[in-house]
Amino acid sequence: MKQHSNLVLCVDDERIGLEVRKILLERAGYTVLTASDGPTGLAVFSAEPVEAVVLDYSMPGMHGGEIASQMKQIKPEVPILLLSAYIGLAPEVTSLVNLYMTKGEGAPVLLEKLGSLLQPIS
Repeated sequence: MKQHSNLVLCVDDERIGLEVRKILLERAGYTVLTASDGPTGLAVFSAEPVEAVVLDYSMPGMHGGEIASQMKQIKPEVPILLLSAYIGLAPEVTSLVNLYMTKGEGAPVLLEKLGSLLQPIS
């Protein structure tokens, strides 16, 4: 098992999906914080030394694009992976994040994409 120990914030209003993602990432060696809505996610993001964000797009109140936009204003260097059940989100949304994937792509793709965001730039 790889030891990442990077601090990752997962933001999703679906409790089961959030828990499954948390377990998956922890088993892969990440330290995981969770938030079940945009305002909570922004508060955790601001207060903690988060190294990457896994962000759901479709949430009540604030969608992932709005949250990503605010996160980029707070800490522009922190990479964001946007998850969505929708294929083909608008460029205005996908341009706000580092990577975008659909939830249907599965756990191995999520781990691969997250890992690529956290690779040191050489």
